[in-house]
Parts: sequence; C-alpha cells; structure tokens
Amino acid sequence: MLGYIAALLVDISYSWIRMLIALSLSILFGLAIGIYAATHERAEKIIIPIVDILQTLPILTFFPFVIFVIVASIPGSIGINSAVIFLIITSMLWNIIFGVYEAVKNLPREFIELASLYGMSLKEKIAKIFIPASMPKVAEQSALSWSIGLFYLVTSEIFSTSNSNYAVKHGIGVALMTLAESGNFVEYLVGILIFIIFVILTRLLLFNPFEKYVNKYNEQSESRSIRAIASVSASFKKISSIITSAVPKPNIRIIKTTKKKVLIKSNKEPSKLNLHFEYIALLIIIIFIAIILTNNTLLNEEITVIFALITSFIRVWFAFLVILIIAVPLSIYIIFMAKRRSTYVLLFQIIAAIPATILLPLIVASLKNMPYNSELVAFSIFFLSGIWYIIFSILSQKTYISQSIFEVKKIFGVKGIKAWKKIYIYAILPGLLTGAVTGIAAEWNASIVAEYFTTSAIGNGTVITTVSLGIGKLLDVALNSGNMQLMLLGLFNLTLMIIFINKFVWKKLYNRIGSVYK
Repeated sequence: MLGYIAALLVDISYSWIRMLIALSLSILFGLAIGIYAATHERAEKIIIPIVDILQTLPILTFFPFVIFVIVASIPGSIGINSAVIFLIITSMLWNIIFGVYEAVKNLPREFIELASLYGMSLKEKIAKIFIPASMPKVAEQSALSWSIGLFYLVTSEIFSTSNSNYAVKHGIGVALMTLAESGNFVEYLVGILIFIIFVILTRLLLFNPFEKYVNKYNEQSESRSIRAIASVSASFKKISSIITSAVPKPNIRIIKTTKKKVLIKSNKEPSKLNLHFEYIALLIIIIFIAIILTNNTLLNEEITVIFALITSFIRVWFAFLVILIIAVPLSIYIIFMAKRRSTYVLLFQIIAAIPATILLPLIVASLKNMPYNSELVAFSIFFLSGIWYIIFSILSQKTYISQSIFEVKKIFGVKGIKAWKKIYIYAILPGLLTGAVTGIAAEWNASIVAEYFTTSAIGNGTVITTVSLGIGKLLDVALNSGNMQLMLLGLFNLTLMIIFINKFVWKKLYNRIGSVYK
C-alpha cells in the first residue's frame, strides 16, 4: 500500500504541475485579453461575444484533433503534455477574461480621466490601475478556474490511456482509471481520498494566501494611486470619494420626458458594428439553409443533428431544473439564515473541486443495475457539472445585498412564504441569472463526457458512458469515425443554438432583472 501511495503522489504531482502551468498562462492571457477588450470599444464588440460562445462550446470534442496536431508537431511526452495543458487553458481562460473585463469596465470614468490628467502612459495605467483593479477578480476566478480545470485535466489524461502513441504516462486521471478498470476499488477509493486531500491543501496553501495577498496589494496600490492623482487635483476629498466608491455606478443618463417622468437610458447607442454582425450572421444562416435543402446527404445529416441536439437540450435543462430546486433554497438558507456561512462556502469549494470525471467509475458502478442506467449516469454528470456555478454565483450576491434588507426583515418580522416571495428571491436574482448562464454552459461542455466517453482519444478504448442519442455523442463518434462533415454540422448547429439562447433568452432576462432593480 505504501508503494501505491508513493506512486500516486508522483502521479498527482505531475497533474498539479500541468494545472499550475495552465493557470499561470490563463491569468496572463486573461489579463491581456480582458483589459484590451474593456479599454477598446471595437475590440470589445468582437472579443466578448466570441469568448461567450467559446466558453459554452464542448471543447473536449476537439481534444483528439489537438492531440494529433500537437504531437505531430512536437513528438513525445512534451507534445502530449502540451496538448493536455492547452485543453486545460481552454477551460480556465474564459471566466478569468470576463472577471478582468468586468473589473476594468466598472472603474469610475473619472478615475481614468484623472489618471490621464496626471500624465500616466498606457503602460503605467495597465501596471498601476488596470492590473491592480483586476487582481481581486483574478484571485476569485482563479479558484473557480482551478475547479473547472481539474475536470478537463482528469478527462484529458483518461482520454490518452488506451493509446501508447498519445499516452500521458503520469497523472491522477491515468492512475485512477487504471485502478478502476482493473477492479481494484479499494485502492481507487484511497486514490480519491488522496486527491481530495490535495484539493484541500491547494485551497488552504495556494488560493487563500493568494486572495489575501491580492487584497492587501490592491489596497496599497489603490492608496498610492489616490495620492498620485490627488496631487493634481484641487479637491482631494472629491477624488477620494470617486475612487473608493463601494458600488461602481453604471454608465447611465437621466432623460426627462414631456410628461415629467424620469427614464433611465444607456449612453451607448446601438452599434453599427453589431448590426453588421447580425446581418452577416443572418446571411450565413440563409446560405446554410439553402445548401442543406439542395443536398440530400447534408439534409439527412442535419435531421440527425437536430434530433441529437433536441435530446441533449432536454437532458441539460432537466438537470438544470433539478439543480435549481436544490441550489436556490440551499443558497438562500446560507445567505439569510445560516450562522456559519464561511464554513459552508469552504466545504462547497472543496467538494466542487472534485471533478465528475474522477467519480465516473464509481457513478457507473453504483448505477449499473438501475433502470435507464445510462440516462442516470448522464444526468449525474450534468448535475455535478452545473450545480456549483449556481450555488457560488448566488452566494457571491450577498456582497451586493444591502444590509437594510436584513434589518427590514428583522424589524417587521417578515418570514415564511412572504419573505421568500418579497425578499429572498428578488435579492438573489442577479446572481441566480449569472449562475444559470455559466451553469448551462458547463453542462453543454460536459455533454461530451455524459453522453459518450471512452478511455481513448481515438474512440477505441473502454466505453465508460454512452446514451442512445445526443449531440455530445454525435460529435464524439463523428470525429472518431473521421466524419468531419457531420462533426462540423453538429458544431455549427450547437453554436447557432447558443447564440440564439444568449440573445433572446439570457439577454432579455438580464434586461428584465435590471429594470426590476432600477
């Protein structure tokens, strides 16, 4: 047993090195892209929609292709490790970009104007304003990125176990899957326990100190910026109130109507660039439909793709509804009623860092004799992939809930159903919607594992999960069989669905919730 534990420690060390390299690169890329998008209007209109789509697409579909391309260019272990790290980066990067983008966009405009007045160059603004302002979000998102990255780390290592040419020789995914396939569940469970211990240690020894350091650094940096900018201002008090404002004000203007009613309207007019993109997208769809209708082979494949997409859509949204039933009451309890909120959050962070893929053999074995076991396995993976996004997003909303809400509830004794309808639900709506967007995206990404997953990048390994029909299975099987036309057709349809839902569902819900809070 000691020899096994020592070997497992070597495997997990390899995995953690891959993760640390991927996280470091993701932070560097995230800062560069997020700051650029937030400070350049034209780039913003291109980068943010693309990142929004990329975070939803099942990137795992491309992993076999990535392995072949990278290993062909860089043979041996360096190539396969580069492919694994690349895949992890594609899972870690997007939310860091959004975090940096949000932090820089929320900086008060007066702050930037005063920095220009002080004579700061672009390089100085990046070093002294944009990066310090972004680092709290980077620290917050890095912990989440680590949890997401573990899912892709284990998955990519498992993908490679059945092909010696593309094999990861050391890694926690390789070790645990080998044990599970050999039927040695005692050592497999010991391995999961050691993995959990590493997750806890990473949280306590890496992310907690990182967050504390960032907060301290940010306070010192902000203080230096205040003193520097104040030196060119006649009113230090006014500048300080701008910079240290607790809640950044949105970019709005007040317009009086003829009926003397006050309306709130955004300063930004509809972008011509956005209209051009919409016209181009519409033209592409029309051309696509015309090609499909004039080609019988494409038409038949399109019908197959649509049925697969509908089937996966039902699975994803059914799991999402179950998640809501559990996550919303639990999160509300922790925000409004629990006395040890920090303990719950730490516990959830540890559990969330355990990827569903590492539990796959256990899930499959425990549901093996159940009716509809393949659907139950798929549901379990969708559920575990999406629930933590909802919970953490709602819990983060506590920062923005006014203390007066808690005081009113206490003074007037509002409780029961009335408190839920009038206070709790309204208070968590922004966090709930953000969590819904990211949670659904995570579920779509997990479809590759939930609907069809083997231990080989080229599909000839042991089949771990499989369903009768689904977009995740269709993409995986199409790539493994070399049917690139069907795979591209599936990806195109999935992308169109994502764009449609983002524009006509999530965007409208954001606007509606925004009007409620106004």
